[in-house]
Amino acid sequence: MGGRLQDKVAIVTGSGSVGPGWGNGKAMSVLFAREGASVVGVDIDAEAAAATQKIISDEGGSAITVVADVTCGADVARVVAMALEAYGRIDILVNNVGIAVVGGPAELDEATWDRLMSVNIKSAYLTCHHVLPVMIRQHAGAIVNNASVAVLGWAGVNYGFYAASKGAMVAMTRTMAIRHAPDGIRANCVLPGLMNTPLVHAALTRVYGEEGDIANLIRTRDAQCPLGHMGDAWDTAYAALFLASDEAKYITATELVVDGGLSARFA
Repeated sequence: MGGRLQDKVAIVTGSGSVGPGWGNGKAMSVLFAREGASVVGVDIDAEAAAATQKIISDEGGSAITVVADVTCGADVARVVAMALEAYGRIDILVNNVGIAVVGGPAELDEATWDRLMSVNIKSAYLTCHHVLPVMIRQHAGAIVNNASVAVLGWAGVNYGFYAASKGAMVAMTRTMAIRHAPDGIRANCVLPGLMNTPLVHAALTRVYGEEGDIANLIRTRDAQCPLGHMGDAWDTAYAALFLASDEAKYITATELVVDGGLSARFA
């Protein structure tokens, strides 16, 4: 246990992993617990969330799991109520729920747009809507929203809809940070680049060749990165840890890019 989040209470949405290995939310939850936080892990997949909680518990950390759909206001209100019942306060909110869809207005339909915006940005609005009053009462809190380097330019494929949803997240985070700075609340975004996670494996192999060909996906995306390889969930998690911790006490309304130099190539 490192203690960088000692005695803090953190809600992490998307705390499970969609497949074997480490997704962003799973790594964040475990890392935050290792650094002394009590973690409220939220996921729509009960089994995946329970697996994350078990790792934390087996390591001697403190965590509860709430199975919830964070696109539903009633579910989010229940998450906040359960966090307060278990721990009495909420110091950190990490919005990590998201889906990756390739395509833009010419390729994708209205239903896809609605689903993407609901999962990627409505969920963040709802959690902030219900957590901010708690943080305002405490006069303290840190919000970390997991956005994407796709908001900065062309990331190799057509992330039109996806970039729009993450761009909305960045804009909401910046304005929220300024609005609530007098309340002692900080809000920032992490902008991961090309990452090697179970979600990417599940969603994007067909974009880079044959569906299910994970080896080709990894090879192709590794070659796009200036450092010669993709990042992983721990890279995202350590960035989120910094922004959530008191080490970042004078950092708000900004974005921390975690992309191995990829966005420096954007035109």
